[in-house]
Amino acid sequence: MNDDAAANVTGPQRAGLQAVALVAFKLGCTAFGGPAAHIAMLREETVVRRRWTSEEHFLDLLGATNLLPGPNSTEMVIHTGYEQAGWRGLIVGGGLFVLPAAVLTLVLAWLYARYGATPEGTWLRRGVEPVVVAVVLQAVWGLGRRAMQDAPILPAAVALGVLLLYLIGLNELALLFGAGGLVALAKNLARPWRGAAPGAAALVVVPWKTGGLAAIPSLLALASTPEPYGAARLFLLFLKIGATLYGSGYVLLAFLRNDVVERTGWLTERQLLDAVAVGQLTPGPVFTTATFVGYLVGGFSGALLATLGIFLPAFVLVAATNPLVPRLRRSPWTAGFLDGVNAAAIGLMAAVAWTLGHSAIVDIPTALLAGGALLLLQTKVNSAWLVLGGALVGFALGIVGW
Repeated sequence: MNDDAAANVTGPQRAGLQAVALVAFKLGCTAFGGPAAHIAMLREETVVRRRWTSEEHFLDLLGATNLLPGPNSTEMVIHTGYEQAGWRGLIVGGGLFVLPAAVLTLVLAWLYARYGATPEGTWLRRGVEPVVVAVVLQAVWGLGRRAMQDAPILPAAVALGVLLLYLIGLNELALLFGAGGLVALAKNLARPWRGAAPGAAALVVVPWKTGGLAAIPSLLALASTPEPYGAARLFLLFLKIGATLYGSGYVLLAFLRNDVVERTGWLTERQLLDAVAVGQLTPGPVFTTATFVGYLVGGFSGALLATLGIFLPAFVLVAATNPLVPRLRRSPWTAGFLDGVNAAAIGLMAAVAWTLGHSAIVDIPTALLAGGALLLLQTKVNSAWLVLGGALVGFALGIVGW
C-alpha cells in the first residue's frame, strides 16, 4: 500500500495528516485506564465524533489487531493513521500516541533514579506496590471471566497449566505459542482441512512475512543469555518483546521479569514493581514501562533504545496486515490460536501476580492496601487514582513510623 491507503476506509469522511496528529496526541495525553479504555476513546473520536470510519470496519480492525503481538491500543491508533493519511499517518499517528507517555515516563524514571533510594521514596513504594499487585489480579479476573464465558473447561485448563509451567521455569514465549497452537488444533481438527487451510496459512505466513516472528530464534539467543548490559542487547531484548508479546499489556510483566530480573539481573523484583507502577500513573500505552526500564538499565540512551525496540514491530505489523484484515478476522484457525494465546496470557498474569505479591505484600498494612484496592477496582475506579492513593497512604505510614 502507498499513501492512498485511505481509499480502504469505509466511512464517509477521510482525514488528513494534521487531523490524525491532533487525535493521536490528544489520546496520548489523556488516555488513562489501559488498552480497553484507550480503544473506547479512539472509537469515540474516530467513529462517533469524526465519522472517519464505520462501526463495522472499526470492529474488523480490532479483531485483526487482537491476532497480532504488540500493544493493541497503539496498533489501533496506527491502523487509523495509516488508513486516513497513508505512511505519514502511520508514523505520525503512532508516534504521537506513544510520545507523551514516553516523555513523562522518562521524567519519572530520572526522578526515581535520583530520589527512589531515599526514605521518602521507600515509603511511596511500600504503598504503591500492593496496589499494582491488586491491579494485575483484577485484570486476571476480568479477562478470565471473558475468556471462559462460553466454553470454560479448555481455556481454564490451559491457563492453569501455563501458570504451573511458568512457575517451574518454562519460557513464557514457548508457553504462549504452544497454548495457541494447542487450542487452534483442538477447535479445528473436526473441520474439513480444505476449509481450514487458508486460515492456517494466514496464521503462519503473516507474522513471518512481516519479519516480526522470523527472527525469534536469533533474538532469543542474543537477548536471553546471562551477560552484562550492552546497548545492542537491550534493543534486541525489547524488539523481541514487541514482536512476540500477545495478550494484555500486563503480560509484559512476565516477559520483563524473565528477561531483566531472572536472566540478566539488570533489575530487582522491587524495581520491576516500581516500573509497572509508573506505567499505571501515565497515560497512553502500558508498554512505555520499557522507557522506565531502559533508563534504569542504560540511562537516556537505554530509554530511547528500549522504547524504539518495543514499539517498532507494531508499525511493521500494522503496515503488513492492514490489507489482510477481512481474511484474518474470518479464519477459524486464527480465532482458535487467539483463544489459546489469551488463555495462556491469563495464566502468565496470574503467575506474575503470585510472584510479585511475595515482594509487595509483607505485613498487615500492605495486605490491607492490596485488599482495599481490589475492592475499589470492583467499583470501576481508575487504576491511576488507586496507584496515587497507594503512594499517599505509604507516605503517611512512613511519617507516623508504621
